[in-house]
Amino acid sequence: MKRNIISLGTLMTALLLVATACGSGSGGNAGNQSANGGNDANAASAGAANAGTDEKITLKMMHLWPDGSNSAQNKMVTAIIKEYEEANPNVTITTEVLENEQYKSKLKVLSASNDLPDVGFTWAAGFMDPYVNGNMFAPVDDLLQGELKDKFVAGTTEAYAFGGKTYALPVELNIVPVYYNKDIFAKYDLKPPKTLDELKTIIKTLSDNKVTPITLGGKDAWPSSFWYMYLADRIGGPDVMDKAVAGNDFTDPSLLEAAKQAQELVNMNAFVKGYNGLSNDEAKSLFMNEQAAMFAMGTWEVPNYTTSADVPQAFKDKIGYFKFPTVDGGKGSVDDWVGGPGVGLFVSQNSKHVDEAKKFVSFFVQKWGEHSVTDAGVIPATKVDTSTVKLPQMFIDLLNELNQASKVTLYLDTQMKPGASDAHHNLVQALLGKAVTPQEFIQKQDDALKAGK
Repeated sequence: MKRNIISLGTLMTALLLVATACGSGSGGNAGNQSANGGNDANAASAGAANAGTDEKITLKMMHLWPDGSNSAQNKMVTAIIKEYEEANPNVTITTEVLENEQYKSKLKVLSASNDLPDVGFTWAAGFMDPYVNGNMFAPVDDLLQGELKDKFVAGTTEAYAFGGKTYALPVELNIVPVYYNKDIFAKYDLKPPKTLDELKTIIKTLSDNKVTPITLGGKDAWPSSFWYMYLADRIGGPDVMDKAVAGNDFTDPSLLEAAKQAQELVNMNAFVKGYNGLSNDEAKSLFMNEQAAMFAMGTWEVPNYTTSADVPQAFKDKIGYFKFPTVDGGKGSVDDWVGGPGVGLFVSQNSKHVDEAKKFVSFFVQKWGEHSVTDAGVIPATKVDTSTVKLPQMFIDLLNELNQASKVTLYLDTQMKPGASDAHHNLVQALLGKAVTPQEFIQKQDDALKAGK
């Protein structure tokens, strides 16, 4: 497995390419613009590739943005498919849409029967390991050396590379802020915390006033890992987790201290009641309905606070974010982030139409980059000239955070191989559920890494 962490230089490149629109206000017509003017060349190119053939082709695609919970991304996928089908009348693209955890489960089931969709999404690094080793994903280096050459922000495709070949193409870059409700904070005279002690004071104040401090979908496990990862980073520094995974050694003392601090938050009633039984979508709904003051989640949520037409502006105006606070005496910086490249598109090696699937993937990646900035408030993995595009303020602010980032650590469950990743999910649930001690958490995670599965 090849581990990859996005460097500061990469993130600065992303900012320079995307944040040039800082002087502009808000708007959302990129979807219409992308089908006109200079962008006609993309559609014409895709259409020309199929000129002269009457073969009717159907491509199956799976994605993980249901209309109800991720409407901006869902609409964007639908629009891109429509554009491609209009440019390629002999091609029909059918879709199956599942929420995050259902998607992962379905992918495993389909891979067991060698029946993956022609095109789908995958997470990077360790998640891909069994699919690549099982020869289930087709290499896409020909696209990177062809019409997608130099299209990606430097450093984003490496997380999808194994043995010198690239097996998926990313569409997103994400970091994890802590979003908060400014009205709730103001009611109790609270300000975004700079230190962990200040965060604990906020948690105590809210809890004492019968307000849920933090909503958390512990049932899905990976949201809980965000909290553990930030504590580990702030205590042990920006490289402690990378070294632990790379060296199959989870015994650094700072990793144990992070586990202790995580359980201290639990003891303070930091998280919503019953969090280990809540899915991320259920936890998210509590924040969206103003029933919790804080929510740590990836920047894929930014559309809900900026561009989504389905969310009232009055709610959007209440939402701010802060960087995870530092720990007194810790080695981590407030400018260290948990995050990394988001999901990437793969082409099934067993597809009956590999070439056509690759053409669609190439088209999709480019159109996603054009649409995502204004249509969904999503930071794309491709280079986008947005000097004439208007962006919401929170989007601009988060791009500026990328410029200041000293490190972005790839999600632990993504870094790890599947066996260790599954163990991490179970263990972080058990840690926050107080079903294991911090010492047991460390020992079991260390055992899972050393098993090498």
